[in-house]
Amino acid sequence: MTRLSNGLLNLAKATYDQKEIKFKEVRLDELLMDARQSVQKSNNEYKVNVIYESEIENDASISVVGNEYLLKVAFINLMENGCKFSDDKQATVAISFFKEHIILRFSDTGIGIQESEVDSIFNPFFRGSNKDFAQGNGIGLSLTKIIVLLHKGKIAVASKVNEGTTFTLELPHV
Repeated sequence: MTRLSNGLLNLAKATYDQKEIKFKEVRLDELLMDARQSVQKSNNEYKVNVIYESEIENDASISVVGNEYLLKVAFINLMENGCKFSDDKQATVAISFFKEHIILRFSDTGIGIQESEVDSIFNPFFRGSNKDFAQGNGIGLSLTKIIVLLHKGKIAVASKVNEGTTFTLELPHV
């Protein structure tokens, strides 16, 4: 019940009038480490690996203008999903920096998502056929998509049943 209440509260925060949400320059590397620590602290079976696919040249190359709290919620959702839907309870986040944007890939080697359900996973309260594998309330992915769009980003998913899932986020630089 607490997780559902917190999820609904976060959903409400993410759908405020955009003028009411405070945005500032945020370093994604630091935010990813904070999210990783929160996930691993809340469940000591979970392991999240973070891979930097290129060197951080300067603060601007790793920074976005965003709401730190909301971005952390989105990252935690994706990390937790990767861990809870994988037998080994592990997820990997790969981060790449480009001139115009930053790409984050949240991957797991879990049970995957049925192809017929991929288009529905971002709908609020949707629980796929894999719902018996792990607890949840169907808020996390819809909330994550709202947060990414609020930050003028993009989110995509690729999944194969019994092989795993990768969520790819593209966020613009500062």
